[in-house]
Amino acid sequence: MAARHRVVRAPLLENAEGDEVMSTQTLSARATLADLAVTHPAASRVFGRHGLDFCCHGQRPLADACEERGLDAERVVAEIADEQRRAADLPRWNRRPIAELVDHITNHYHQRLRVELPELVALARRVETQHAEKPSCFRGLRTHLEGVHVAVLEHLAKEEQVLFPMILAGRGRTATGPIHALESEHLDHAENLEKTRQLTADLGAPEEACATWRALYLRLA
Repeated sequence: MAARHRVVRAPLLENAEGDEVMSTQTLSARATLADLAVTHPAASRVFGRHGLDFCCHGQRPLADACEERGLDAERVVAEIADEQRRAADLPRWNRRPIAELVDHITNHYHQRLRVELPELVALARRVETQHAEKPSCFRGLRTHLEGVHVAVLEHLAKEEQVLFPMILAGRGRTATGPIHALESEHLDHAENLEKTRQLTADLGAPEEACATWRALYLRLA
């Protein structure tokens, strides 16, 4: 028997002109993670709480992703609806000008990665050096994060120097090649994120972890 999924009508939102409109997509566990994150901005907060990857693995239906993690998909849908009602003023990036979106991605997310990744590598190095004798200490995380750092910087450069200029020039429909290559790198990064969790026991700091160790795990999360 096919699974039955509750559909929740999305709350009223505002468009770019400030007019109240109803979202064109209802909340459903059959929708993909990526679609829900775009059409219901508060969904990303809920996904983050439950460890649901809506970026690198965003093309999966919510129901499938929840089943994989042992979550109740209908409860997650209800959480999204509740979060959306309480945070209806979140930016609706699918309704903003492309240039504004590109600027936000580059100056907010990309810049944060450029600052944060070297600091994560430094923290991992410090913990591995000072606590190497402890059985609970991770092994190889610094080397792993160094590789992640290099891969992410190369990925950001491709977006900023190749893909985004094509989109801003109105040639986004011809960017199939770059998009496929970048999506493949997203999948590689998803594997790197999973390896990070494996190396750190799912980012669970042991009781004897020092402040630096705990800060590293918090910032990795």
